[in-house]
Amino acid sequence: KNGQFKEAVETYDAILGLRPGEQDAYFLRGCALLEISEYERAKADFDKTLSMDPHNYDRLIQVYEALAHHGYQTAGREYLTSALENGGKSLDVYDSGRIYYYLGEYQKAYIALETAKESGGAESFLYLGRAYEATGDYNYATNVYNSYLAKAGGNAEVYNQLGICEMAKGEYAKALTAFQAGKQLEDSEYLQALSYN
Repeated sequence: KNGQFKEAVETYDAILGLRPGEQDAYFLRGCALLEISEYERAKADFDKTLSMDPHNYDRLIQVYEALAHHGYQTAGREYLTSALENGGKSLDVYDSGRIYYYLGEYQKAYIALETAKESGGAESFLYLGRAYEATGDYNYATNVYNSYLAKAGGNAEVYNQLGICEMAKGEYAKALTAFQAGKQLEDSEYLQALSYN
């Protein structure tokens, strides 16, 4: 967090020397290595952390996002594609929908996520809404967010995404209402974004 990436790598080296099974350390060292342009070593760390828990799709997406952020989107997509091909029964509709979303295959994403939202929580609705947003269908995305809020009640992240959607449609009064409703929940993680929007 302090921008001392070489020192971070050295610290993770020490941690892994003592605890070679520490998955988080491999992932975080990989992120630090990307920051100092050591892609090959970073990729080896990402390979290691994913091999330790091949069905951890949250970590898979974190790896993809780290690689994409540093310009290695193609390598990140290879991880995602491999997970789709090799996930088998461990890959449920929610996880496959998320992976399709990050691959940019939005139609496949919202087919999977429509199924996942029946039993899923806010995350299923958020990914489904974002998939529709990515195709420019802000009306349907708005419906997705509103249906979650009607079903489950307040969620600051959903209100924030709903407000962004309403702004994209030029519905600024509705956007303001959504942001204000989100702020009322006093979720510290989203309070700043809601206030800014």
